[in-house]
Amino acid sequence: MKKKLIHLSAAIAFMAVVSCKNEGNVATADTKIYEGKEIGTEYDTEINALLSQLTLEEKIGMLHGNSMFSTGAVPRLGIPELKMADGPLGVREEISRDNWAPAGLTNDFATYYPAAGGLAATWNQEMAYTFGNSVGQELRARGKDMLLSPAINIVRTPLGGRTYEYMTEDPFLNKKMTVPMVVGLQDNDVMACVKHFAANNQETNRDFVDVQIDERTLREIYLPAFEAAVKEGKAYSIMGAYNKFRGEYLCENDYMLNKILRDEWGFKGIVVSDWAAVHTTVKSLKSGLDIEMGTPKPFNEFFLADKLIAAVKAGEISEAEIDIHIKRILRTLFQVKAMGGKDRVKGSIATEAHYQDAYKIASENIVLLKNENNALPLQLDGVKSIAVIGNNATKKNALGGFGAGVKTKREITPLEGLKNRLPSAIQINYAEGYLERYDEKNKGKLGDITLNGPVTIDQLDPAKLQEAIDAAKKSDIAIIFAGSNRDYETEASDRRSLKLPFGQEELIKKVLAVNPRTIVVMVAGAPFDIQEVAKNTKALVWSWFNGSEGGNALADVLLGKINPSGKLPWTMPKNIMDSPAHATNSFPGNKTVQYAEGILVGYRWFDTKKIAPLYPFGYGLSYTTFAFDSAKTDKKEYKPTETITVSVTVKNTGKVDGKEVVQVYATKSDSKISRAAQELKGFQKVGVKAGGEQLVTVKIPVKELAYYNVTNKKWTVEPGKYTLHVGNSSRNNSNEVIITIN
Repeated sequence: MKKKLIHLSAAIAFMAVVSCKNEGNVATADTKIYEGKEIGTEYDTEINALLSQLTLEEKIGMLHGNSMFSTGAVPRLGIPELKMADGPLGVREEISRDNWAPAGLTNDFATYYPAAGGLAATWNQEMAYTFGNSVGQELRARGKDMLLSPAINIVRTPLGGRTYEYMTEDPFLNKKMTVPMVVGLQDNDVMACVKHFAANNQETNRDFVDVQIDERTLREIYLPAFEAAVKEGKAYSIMGAYNKFRGEYLCENDYMLNKILRDEWGFKGIVVSDWAAVHTTVKSLKSGLDIEMGTPKPFNEFFLADKLIAAVKAGEISEAEIDIHIKRILRTLFQVKAMGGKDRVKGSIATEAHYQDAYKIASENIVLLKNENNALPLQLDGVKSIAVIGNNATKKNALGGFGAGVKTKREITPLEGLKNRLPSAIQINYAEGYLERYDEKNKGKLGDITLNGPVTIDQLDPAKLQEAIDAAKKSDIAIIFAGSNRDYETEASDRRSLKLPFGQEELIKKVLAVNPRTIVVMVAGAPFDIQEVAKNTKALVWSWFNGSEGGNALADVLLGKINPSGKLPWTMPKNIMDSPAHATNSFPGNKTVQYAEGILVGYRWFDTKKIAPLYPFGYGLSYTTFAFDSAKTDKKEYKPTETITVSVTVKNTGKVDGKEVVQVYATKSDSKISRAAQELKGFQKVGVKAGGEQLVTVKIPVKELAYYNVTNKKWTVEPGKYTLHVGNSSRNNSNEVIITIN
């Protein structure tokens, strides 16, 4: 059974957000709702007593990896290892203590959860809490203290190798999904390690690239989710990134780690390095790093190991300064009950309840992109056979690529999902269609930090193509499962282009030619060029690397048991050169990358520059239709300290129950500073019965309208008129309310 939210006030506030059963059929969204557990001073007496007994060598053993995923312990004083696990898709399998080889255990299976891009596509904070809480239970069942997750770097380029793992291109949606996930995790006596701090937005040259961002852009785009994780989520740990920022590596960046993270935001937890991201001894510690983790080499050779002992003895750094870092580590160990003898959450792993958590998230994140003539959901009357075509119908994504996966006992593929859900009388004709093949000569080494990711062979195999055509010809309906996979989209390399790999576009074209009743389902974590596919197919669905129950959730959407309600968490461009980092020729850079687009990231660029995307940020259709009516605010004028309450009536004008996402964007047309055409400032997902309506309220603190004033280094709310646009995507929000800020 899951652990309940610890704080009653937080639980009440949380339920106010996610429930649509309030009096008067009002759904509310509060912008500051979580009351995380502050890292306090209640353990100071115990910590000081331990400090007085620790030797210098024991202290320094706690500051660096003692295995691939743990720090040194001090058994004689009851100080355990701080045990970590990777976790973007669930708790990673156990690996060897001194190398990356699997440990070969039989009890390290875990639930595979949808990737974070899919989680963000739910636009549902309740799902973010569910994700965190469920993974937190599994982490405890494996005896771990820290999950190296969530990864919340902004999706700056569609080509980013970790787009599937990151949340979104928008800082507001990012922080609103991050906070409940962190709270859910830490409600289970574990630490969330929020990563990668910060401006880690490309894999190409990530080990050394020097990122240059102006201060306003840094504050408005790249830091809000981290700040919210610290201030609202009370995250216990932060991971420093690989790259440089303004000339200094981020694991020894005084401005980022000390001045912003600790001094400005009041962070009291621990900063952990990304693996092998440390470059100095004294400087990294003085700049705010607490723990150095790394890749295989003798652990005593780490910068914060023998070198640090020598530095203390040489007087380059004082033992009192070492104590500052030890106190932080001990405090978090006490906080998660790894020390002190308190009852700690035991957890559970790979349970049916957790598989259902994965199902719930997957069932809310699938995005319906096109549905001409109601081709979906599938109408099975008279249907005797269905062709299922594509390698992605059977491809498993829990493991793969150069990133942390999950060893799971259950991963329902799309083909298995259809077999589970279709009547037994319907014949499924499966054809692989395209082969997942790579050019081994030009592939490079797995893990090369370059723009040259896996090089695909894009010629179709004639025999496989013919099998697919024959299957489509003899079937009443064809479903093509296309897109990508976690071997192609991977940490350590960015993609070369938006082109669909493996010759899939040609396959889709030829199958459509022989069976016009062909539906295309994309399984991928990042945008692709699907213009031709979108133009020619009657129905187009976007799914994700979607967890243990992904195939069942997808089948339920295709068959109408689930009405799709996912919304894109990033913009789908028509052309890569339409995207801001590419339009400004500022990706990937070489030794330095200048974020020349400034604050105009994602939809901000497309909307401000009036560039039409293929599919806009926030977009997603439903099997029903919705109408928005009577958008209004509780007042017309506000002070900077007040909160705006936006209300709108959402009517379900179709014939099936469904969920819609109310999105509120703000515009200041007469601003004295440069601004994006509009910015997301509030959202709320709401369920509405067929033929029914729901009054939805979204609360927006006026301070959310602020910009970062680089002159006085303060967030500033510019007075004057603002237009609030209410709708269900960034390009469909014509309900407008004008307000004045005094």
